[in-house]
Amino acid sequence: MKKIRKAVIPAAGFGTRFLPFTKAVPKELIPLVDKPVIQYVIEEAVASGIEQILIIVSSGKNAIQDHFNPARELEARLATTGKTQILDELRLIDRLAEISYIYQAELNGLGDAVRYGQNFVGDEPFAVLLGDTVLYSDAMPVTAQLIDSFTQVESPVVALEEVPMARVSKYGVIDGVSKDNITYQIKRMVEKPSMEEAPSNLVFASRYLFTPDIFEELARTPRGKGNEIQLTDAMQQLLNRRPMYGRKIDGKRYDVGDKFSFLKSTVEFGLRRPEYRDEFIAFLKSLEL
Repeated sequence: MKKIRKAVIPAAGFGTRFLPFTKAVPKELIPLVDKPVIQYVIEEAVASGIEQILIIVSSGKNAIQDHFNPARELEARLATTGKTQILDELRLIDRLAEISYIYQAELNGLGDAVRYGQNFVGDEPFAVLLGDTVLYSDAMPVTAQLIDSFTQVESPVVALEEVPMARVSKYGVIDGVSKDNITYQIKRMVEKPSMEEAPSNLVFASRYLFTPDIFEELARTPRGKGNEIQLTDAMQQLLNRRPMYGRKIDGKRYDVGDKFSFLKSTVEFGLRRPEYRDEFIAFLKSLEL
């Protein structure tokens, strides 16, 4: 079994749900307290054993690359003024992983974005982590949970979470069977079904672990919903050739690209910071709502 060393992070969308902020700033740089979303995503990948990361970006997203590149002038200024703690934090960002970038010329959907990773991946299994979604776990990182399942089933694995049936139309949904209520063998998948069409309330949770044969299916996947190349459609085609599995995550997903979810996420992440927790709780209790 090959070690999972590589990850592809699609980060090329417009971020229309967070306009007007995302008119000039990539949605992946929306902050949770003092770190942008995509840094949490990369930290999850690194904590899961990933060593090499390819970020798929589009025009106007140079700020993502700037965030992970060294800022020598800023570092020199921090060193001169004795701000060593923040200087150490910035230098850690530079050293998180071996990060490279490729531009998606046209925004043709998640499936098309993943396809840009083919040369980078080669013949290795790889992870896909959506760059605008943070997954928090008190247990092992969610990507590590998928890797754990992959070592057992030796087939592609997707992260799953349960959502209310009223929300299934926002996600890819699976129909599957499970012996332990954790790992599901997938029978079929549906992209953004209506509540009546959905086979379950188990939906994709923004993390995937693929074998390289997904690229063959992406190459022959026609445009689907939204006139885009849907990753779910390619996965369904792959399912006709080999088993695929889902793992219900031990953790919580934060879709920070949605404004209301961002507000909730900011509160929860702020409360997890011990230096702010007590004062923040007191502030929230003081609000007259």
